[in-house]
Amino acid sequence: MPFHIRQILCSTLVCLPLSLHATVVQRCEDSAGNITFTSLGCPGEHDTQLRNAYNAPPGSNTHEALLPPHAQALPRRQAGADRKAKEITVVGQRDDGCGNRLSDEQRRRAIINRQTPPGMTQREVESVLGRPDKVVNRNGEMRYVYNEKKGRSSQVSFDEKGCVKGKR
Repeated sequence: MPFHIRQILCSTLVCLPLSLHATVVQRCEDSAGNITFTSLGCPGEHDTQLRNAYNAPPGSNTHEALLPPHAQALPRRQAGADRKAKEITVVGQRDDGCGNRLSDEQRRRAIINRQTPPGMTQREVESVLGRPDKVVNRNGEMRYVYNEKKGRSSQVSFDEKGCVKGKR
């Protein structure tokens, strides 16, 4: 191959845009509200919406205002007639095993102040106060004993689930 043809080919390759690998994906939503993204096509009974796929370069900010105009949704095709507005359903919720007696804010405040309110787990108590000096098991109740300065000690009692018990 002559030199000038190779030079033209190489210069043409350098000038190609870097976004040639962009693609259109389909957003499929069934009657139960389940959403799937695919490039293979949606089943007939699903609502279909075409979307331009846009992968932001590493280190960039992916805020909506910074997305290029081609990342906006394309026209939508509905399989069903009028659709009702859907309620938002919470699928997962944090369960600490102690009945979620403490809110996240109460838990943070207790950890910062080195307190052990009822509803804290054993793991959280050890995180706040460290390993106990002594562990006492009596009648299904576990207690952590912490020896402090000048011969004093403090105790934290746990129920059968491993949660700090309230004072009676």
